[in-house]
Amino acid sequence: MTAKTVPVDTFDLVIFGGTGDLALRKLLPGLFRRYADGQIPEDSRIVGVARDKQSDEDYRAKVDGALAPVVGSDPSLQAKLAPFLQKLGYHALDATKDEGWQGFADELATHGDRIRVFYLSTSPSLFVDICTRLKAHGLNGGNSRVVIEKPIGKDSASAAVINDAVGSAFSESQIFRIDHYLGKETVQNLMALRFANILFEPLWNSNYVDHVQITVAETVGLEKRAGYYDTSGALRDMVQNHLLQLLCMVSMEPPAAMQADAVRDEKLKVLRSLRPIDAEDAAQMTVRGQYRAGASNGGAVPGYLDELGRNDSRTETFVALKAEVDNWRWAGVPFYLRTGKRLAERVSEIVIAFRPVPHSIFEQTSGPIMANKLVLRLQPDEGVKLWLMIKDPGPGGLRLQHVPLDMSFAEAFGVHQPEAYERLLMDVVRGNPTLFMRRDEVEAAWKWIDPILAAWETLREAPKPYTAGSWGPSAAVALIERDGRTWHEDAT
Repeated sequence: MTAKTVPVDTFDLVIFGGTGDLALRKLLPGLFRRYADGQIPEDSRIVGVARDKQSDEDYRAKVDGALAPVVGSDPSLQAKLAPFLQKLGYHALDATKDEGWQGFADELATHGDRIRVFYLSTSPSLFVDICTRLKAHGLNGGNSRVVIEKPIGKDSASAAVINDAVGSAFSESQIFRIDHYLGKETVQNLMALRFANILFEPLWNSNYVDHVQITVAETVGLEKRAGYYDTSGALRDMVQNHLLQLLCMVSMEPPAAMQADAVRDEKLKVLRSLRPIDAEDAAQMTVRGQYRAGASNGGAVPGYLDELGRNDSRTETFVALKAEVDNWRWAGVPFYLRTGKRLAERVSEIVIAFRPVPHSIFEQTSGPIMANKLVLRLQPDEGVKLWLMIKDPGPGGLRLQHVPLDMSFAEAFGVHQPEAYERLLMDVVRGNPTLFMRRDEVEAAWKWIDPILAAWETLREAPKPYTAGSWGPSAAVALIERDGRTWHEDAT
């Protein structure tokens, strides 16, 4: 089975922060993949923007090095590399100063009123400066779009400042607030599983679902993000955006159509239905952790404070919490969320745990009956598992086994699965905002997160320590096990 590639219209894509880690590790490799698959027209341009002075040739050489792991020894990719690099240009600009902006605008104007995408792969502190100058130099026309990365603020107030500034330069239809988790194949397959099959939707409610788990676990530590991360923490960095968006995709009502505002309207209803967590119940409903030295990926790794180079920090590198959606479909169904750094395994998954059968007709010698689970794996190996009870083959009586129906996307389709940024970048060019966050979604998410942050400040408890390479602090286990449940940690 082969995937169908539909070319997009000709465009100019400008990456502010074009020499940064995100650009070189994700954005440019993703664009190269789309070009190699024939999705990007030959006369499109990609322009990197940063403060450093360098030539187009210097920039192409840097991108060439970044693409080497992608190209490898594949002759078809090697053949596409040189023409792709020729599409790249570079412009030195300081976002906080006016110098050079008119020349930059004049350069883009040489291609007329084609689609222009401005990707702000920079610190959020520069969003306002960049958008203000784009507007001042007439680069915010109807065919322009601006992409902004999370975090959009540190709380409701700071998010409003960013949204107001970006919104004063671009209309809401031109603003694409990206959450790359929504571009993952499995997340979109969740929509297909729910709304293109009659099998699951009748069961997708509190009558049949016991609980839901959403886990985003990383094995890495701070890497190059120490300065940012210590002012943010796992709740702001991961829960406010990635995990809440996944929760919305699981629990939203069927939209009237697969259209941007119809989908985002339903996600917004979920965010507004989340039961608040405040100082009275934060201690019971949330867990904060911070990793200490341990082992990861086969070697010893330092603790968070060692990586940070400080003796003290109250920043959490792990969060587990119990959320509840107060509506008719989900009343009484807990959603257990957890995310952290330096955990035992790199895995992102959604587990829909169904209720057990009400009565067993089998003898005790047949073995225990385990509840059904639907596991959607987002990474590292995207796929879907449906855990069922079946008879163990062979003579000698009826013995029950809990086994998965397992579909790996890589094995099932046998083609390169586009990474999230590949898909989302092409959606921006098309002007399709379905998989991007609307302003009111961001505001609703912060409205739920702010009281948790305030409760933690009131409690003044230090994050609970956990050993690097483990699954987090023991309090996270207690959070779910006091309800008679356990975390899903199947590594197969």
